[in-house]
Amino acid sequence: MRRIPGAEAVERKGWWRAHRYLLLRRLSQLTVMGLFLIGPWFGLWLFEGNLSSSRVMDTVPLTDPFVLLQLLAAGHWPAFTAWLGALIVLAGYALVGGRVFCSWVCPLNPVTDGAAWLRRKLGLRQGSGLSNRLRYWLLATLLVVPLIGGMVVWESVNPVSLLHRGLLFGMGWGWLLIVAVFLFDTFVVDRGWCGHLCPQGAFWGWSTGSGRYR
Repeated sequence: MRRIPGAEAVERKGWWRAHRYLLLRRLSQLTVMGLFLIGPWFGLWLFEGNLSSSRVMDTVPLTDPFVLLQLLAAGHWPAFTAWLGALIVLAGYALVGGRVFCSWVCPLNPVTDGAAWLRRKLGLRQGSGLSNRLRYWLLATLLVVPLIGGMVVWESVNPVSLLHRGLLFGMGWGWLLIVAVFLFDTFVVDRGWCGHLCPQGAFWGWSTGSGRYR
């Protein structure tokens, strides 16, 4: 008889202990999204912008360092506040580990977690020998393309950015890419996006490691 995924952990630890980190991660992701949403919804601008570039209470800048690198590669010199924002973000993730973004902040994480759950539920096995180093090749490619073409192309198709901006301002065609990630993770490669393709996750793992206070 096939066991329900996670049932053994629930039996050994109890429901709360078996699910507490998952629930805390979801709470963290909802909190981050909520901080961005209360501005356009209620006019209380605690966080203004998006995950690529934002400002806390119209004072503290926050910049995605990966986006900053792409701008530099494209030949654009960012403003001082963008540099400062990138340093603040890098310092924060250097303390806790860049993977914290992937598990506790990234809005796409519930989508890939849902795909992983469905894959286990359906009893699907690993369907591809896709190398997890492919994401590092994609990371390098996304820094070379702006160097050649003079423009940042990744942010226009980045599922993470599309989902976050879509929840804030309207999804548009971005839903197609999000659904594609879900189907890819469910039926093609287990944890295919996060574990094998996502260049943003590769950047955080490479730039900040496991963190001082992980």
